Amino acid sequence: MRYAYGVAAALLIGGSAFSIATGPVGAQVAQNSPAAMPPKGAPMSFADLAAKLQPAVVNISTRQRVPVQNQPNDPLAEFLRRFGQPGQEGGGESGGGAPRTRETGSLGSGFIISPDGYVVTNNHLIQGANGTGTVDSVTVILSDRRELPARIIGRDQASDLALLKIEGQNLPYVNWGDSQRARVGDWVMAIGNPYGLGGTVTAGIISALHRGITGAGAYDRYIQTDASINMGNSGGPMFDLNGNVIGVNSALISPTGASVGIGLAIPAELARPVIESLRKGQRPQRGYLGIGLLPLDESSAAALGLPKDRGELVRSVVPGQPAQRAGLQQGDVIVRVGGRDVTPDETASFLIANVTPGQRVPIEVIRDGKRLTLNATVAQRPTEEELAKINGSTDQGGFDPNDQNAPAVPAGQALGLSLQALTPDIARAVQVPATTRGLVVTNVDPNSDAAEKGIRRGDVIISVNRQAVASTAQVAAAVDAARKAGRTAVLLLVKRGSAPETFIGVDIAG
Repeated sequence: MRYAYGVAAALLIGGSAFSIATGPVGAQVAQNSPAAMPPKGAPMSFADLAAKLQPAVVNISTRQRVPVQNQPNDPLAEFLRRFGQPGQEGGGESGGGAPRTRETGSLGSGFIISPDGYVVTNNHLIQGANGTGTVDSVTVILSDRRELPARIIGRDQASDLALLKIEGQNLPYVNWGDSQRARVGDWVMAIGNPYGLGGTVTAGIISALHRGITGAGAYDRYIQTDASINMGNSGGPMFDLNGNVIGVNSALISPTGASVGIGLAIPAELARPVIESLRKGQRPQRGYLGIGLLPLDESSAAALGLPKDRGELVRSVVPGQPAQRAGLQQGDVIVRVGGRDVTPDETASFLIANVTPGQRVPIEVIRDGKRLTLNATVAQRPTEEELAKINGSTDQGGFDPNDQNAPAVPAGQALGLSLQALTPDIARAVQVPATTRGLVVTNVDPNSDAAEKGIRRGDVIISVNRQAVASTAQVAAAVDAARKAGRTAVLLLVKRGSAPETFIGVDIAG
């Protein structure tokens, strides 16, 4: 997925690949050709709507100076460093010169939501070059080409939204619409600043709703459109035919970096509450339980004897957080939150995030084949920085996967894995905590489903189908029990280095 922001680009048109019919024949084709007529139900023209809305859509330009390193093969920089030329850029510490910097920036889009100049855009346009902090300056360019400095009122990394303020009165503005009433096939119009070409209007239909891209998170729930969205459209509005904003254009999926008809917009139903909180100077309110989740894919569902795409697997439970206090456990499958089913369209993350912090909510889980209802008091979601500290490092470690002395996988082994007991010395070698219990993977059959799922040498298998394992015999027994129960896969709990434990469903070989 690519964010739809970019820099100004030159446009080249060459060759003679076009021919235009002239005279009566050309006119007859234009009048009678079905391709020349709009589809049934489409407006004859978007011109009136575009003329009305374009003044409220703005271009966003940011600037930031970032430090750069001298190129090691730059002879001039090396000369200045060695001979300590004072005051020369790139002189480094020995020359006493100032650190070398360069200017960077981004171009994107936004839209005015009030006559006094509040502007909505994407957070990734105004965050610092290293993904944190903010840029040095933001300029808003109006449709009449006026350039106004903007203040950052608030930004929210989780939703990728930001609110700016420009000074002005009686400015043109647009209103939020109701994205919950949008349907697949509805006409939409996008206005933005693709490739620095301001005031660009594109139109298309809604291709999909609730489109998930990452498979996790409260905001992984986009409106998909085939209206052209390109680099620079980020932060711009997606309008319905009433001229109301039903989405904030944010990203595109493309193998080339240009539009292939898969543009993504944050729905107004998610964006508007965030913007309203930022406008009040408040943190957006979203619920938090303190769990890591995994989608229930085909192999994981088969291992647990459950239908796929119905529920999510609890990968981890954060100590001291609401989920642990409510009794949720690693390996539980969450199937309902607050009476609503967990599905790919309504993930557990989404449902939990939309619970008001402090509210008590029933959570239905399946644990060892039994359905339980637990009640959790939802907390306020921490900031992204706080979450990083809570979740800890995700560095990965393990044996050298290219070790030629690794023992071969025994022929016919059901999981395609060679395993051995985890000793204190091996635990240190694979960089897992000394308290870890399980079996270390010493080799993986490259033709196995385990290899396909990414299991590698140095991983530690902690449990099989939620049964702790400390010997190969226990693994074999768990696989045999799964076979007898008619299962075609087993669920492995895997630990890799200092990364959080995760569940992986692995097919059982015949």
